[in-house]
Amino acid sequence: MRLGANALSNHELVTVLIGSGARGRPARLIAERLLARYGGDLCRMARTSAAQVAAHTPGVGAATATRLVAALELGRRAAAAPESALFHIRGPEDVFKLLGPHLRDLPHEEFHALLLSAQHAVIRDMQITRGILDASLIHPRELFREAIAESAGAVILVHNHPSGDPTPSAEDRAVTKQLAEAGRTLGIPVVDHVIVGVGRFVSLAEQGVLG
Repeated sequence: MRLGANALSNHELVTVLIGSGARGRPARLIAERLLARYGGDLCRMARTSAAQVAAHTPGVGAATATRLVAALELGRRAAAAPESALFHIRGPEDVFKLLGPHLRDLPHEEFHALLLSAQHAVIRDMQITRGILDASLIHPRELFREAIAESAGAVILVHNHPSGDPTPSAEDRAVTKQLAEAGRTLGIPVVDHVIVGVGRFVSLAEQGVLG
């Protein structure tokens, strides 16, 4: 309370979340062992389910594990939230800044669309699919129905590669071309498709895939 949470180490922050500890295992010791299990890597811990944390960490029950995972998710969402109501996209770096913290640690693929104003301010972030990216599952009408309803001036596609390597696949390119063509027909251009990896990203617009 006196110094603020930013004055605490990762070990101390995890200790606070653990709370009272367990019989014969003080909270600080449980926190130390928990961090050691993940090599001190909070991103690795964030990719772990509450059930896995509880199963592999002596002294951590289901309630404590859920609290830890929830805290990490809140941190990820806070990092991904726009700093203002109108977050303007100037390039793929801004897309990565906005959605990278949420997408980079997911154990599955998520495909999103950022609906933009004519000035490229973010109107809305839409999750289109969850799971393996498949062109047959992406329906342009669903995406562009929402874009029309929101009076969007442009769209940016975004998805992650759970492997951490953002190198685009043939399917990534096919989905991009399919949706870009639909956007051209409707007058709502797809201006980029950003693939999120761990610590880096790839812009398919910069690779010339959108034509």
